[in-house]
Amino acid sequence: MLRAVELPNDIESLKQLVRDRSAALEAAQAQLLSCQLEIQALKLQIARLRRLQFGRSSERLNTEIDQLELKLEDLETEEARREPASTPRVATRAPCVRRPLPAQLPREPHLYQPASTCTCPECGGAPRAVGEDVAEQLEYVPEHWKVLRHLRPKYSCTGCQQRVQAPAPSRPIARGIAGPGLLAHVLVSKYADHLPLYRQS
Repeated sequence: MLRAVELPNDIESLKQLVRDRSAALEAAQAQLLSCQLEIQALKLQIARLRRLQFGRSSERLNTEIDQLELKLEDLETEEARREPASTPRVATRAPCVRRPLPAQLPREPHLYQPASTCTCPECGGAPRAVGEDVAEQLEYVPEHWKVLRHLRPKYSCTGCQQRVQAPAPSRPIARGIAGPGLLAHVLVSKYADHLPLYRQS
């Protein structure tokens, strides 16, 4: 809080100070309201969970839950009225990124060449390498893990710019990194050995 010696002398500065303080107060009240709304929602959820866990103990609990639901609905409508319409809420969600497989696992390369790398299938020109696609797949061989690296070089014809590349190998799960040996190991461990998934992980 400002002391008397820190207050400005002119009226316009004082008015601006009052406006700033009232805006800050309104923002704090809005934040307090949203916190209260969240508290009421959590209390309602706790009451429902207690009711599910311990069963119906009395009719008073049903009435209490109904009252909390009504109060929660009133708070939500009041908060919706208070929020300015010009600033819509946009949910920002972090993109899902698959972590790379550990570097210490042994890599086993598999090279997939197109059918004709000597001549272009369209014009008969000489192809040149322009890059390659690399896809890694985790595989389980009894007693150890390994990573299969599927390498598919791309070739481009110097004459007609036609691109040639071998088709990708099929996978048991589309766009998945688990190989057939790993999937078989997980299924046998879960259903034959009765080892739950959280223990396998």
